[in-house]
Amino acid sequence: MGAGLAEWLAVMPDGVDGPVESARQRIGRLSRQFEQVLRDVAEEYGFSTGDWQALSALHRSGRAAVLTPKELGDRLGVTSGTVTVRIDRLARAGLVERVAATSDGRSRPIRLTRKGRARWAAATKKRTEREQALFTSALGQDGLADLNSLLARLLTRFESEFGPSSPHDALRQE
Repeated sequence: MGAGLAEWLAVMPDGVDGPVESARQRIGRLSRQFEQVLRDVAEEYGFSTGDWQALSALHRSGRAAVLTPKELGDRLGVTSGTVTVRIDRLARAGLVERVAATSDGRSRPIRLTRKGRARWAAATKKRTEREQALFTSALGQDGLADLNSLLARLLTRFESEFGPSSPHDALRQE
């Protein structure tokens, strides 16, 4: 247990379970570290983590799929203004394109371009390679399998209590 965590546990009220609090804190800290990997790789590929979320949502929709800005915003959990800014930025970069002309640009569907799909795939490959190196250097393949088994059990228990989580990472950042 790190010094910061030991200090935090020392001031927690009586009855706080130290091992549970330690696990919760570590999971939170790891989550922030994963976000850092995303930010670093996104920057290397010329987009923000929010842009990556949008590209990922479009990618998950299928090769020929299109999404309206509202559908994209609903999937990402962001406002229509945020979606508009992201779409404009991604369109200027040639990563998405608007399809089907309408009088209202806010409802005009978008899709990934070839360039967008290729950039998303390259960035995702780089991210997973970095994470694989971090996991396997710390845990090895057997330790990673054990961790996945434990996390699956923990997630199942939490979801039985609170309902299903999103099956995809959702960084709600602007």
